[in-house]
Amino acid sequence: MTATTEVRTGVPAGYVLRPATPEDVGGARAVMLDTVYRDLGSGYVPRWHADIIDPDGTYLRPERRTLLVVEKDGGIVATGAVRDQGPQAPPNPEWVAERFPSGTTAQLCRIYVRPEHRRHGLARALVSELCDFVVKAGGYEAVYLHTDPAVPGAEPFWRSLATEVCDERKLPGGGQGIVHFELPVAEIAAR
Repeated sequence: MTATTEVRTGVPAGYVLRPATPEDVGGARAVMLDTVYRDLGSGYVPRWHADIIDPDGTYLRPERRTLLVVEKDGGIVATGAVRDQGPQAPPNPEWVAERFPSGTTAQLCRIYVRPEHRRHGLARALVSELCDFVVKAGGYEAVYLHTDPAVPGAEPFWRSLATEVCDERKLPGGGQGIVHFELPVAEIAAR
C-alpha cells in the first residue's frame, strides 16, 4: 500500500481511510493525545506512549509497521496502527508476553476515533485494513491487542472481533485491569 492509496473498505461517504504520510503526523498525534487524556484518563506516560510523540519513526519508516488515518474535511479524525512488538512484562502478565513475542506478533494499537465520529464503522474499517496489512507484510504468527475496559464501548467492540486471551480483572489483585485479545492470523488470511 502506498501513501497515496485511498482505502475504502466499509468507510462511509465523506471519510477517507488511508496510510498516513509525514504530513499527517501532527493530526494523528492530536487524536492519540486527546484519547489518552480524555478517554484513558492516564495522560501522556512516556513508557507507554512514546510512539505517540514519534509516529513517523515508530510507524511510518519501519517496514513491518504502519499507521492508518481516517480523514474528513481535511482533518484527521481516527487512527490505527500495527507494530511488530508484542506486549512486555511487566506490566503485562509474563505468560501473555511469552505467548506474543516481538517480531512474530503484530500488535494492533492506537485505534482511536474522535468521539463525534464514533458509531460510523471507522474503527471496524481500520481493523480490517490493518489486518490486511499484517497478511501482506507476512511473517506474523499472531495478531495481538489489549484494551482498557473502562473506555466506553471498547470492550464490547473488541469482543465482537477477537478472542479473549486474558482478562486481568480476573487475576489475583486485578493486574492493570486490561483485557488482552488475539485475532487468529489464519482466519484473517482466509478472508
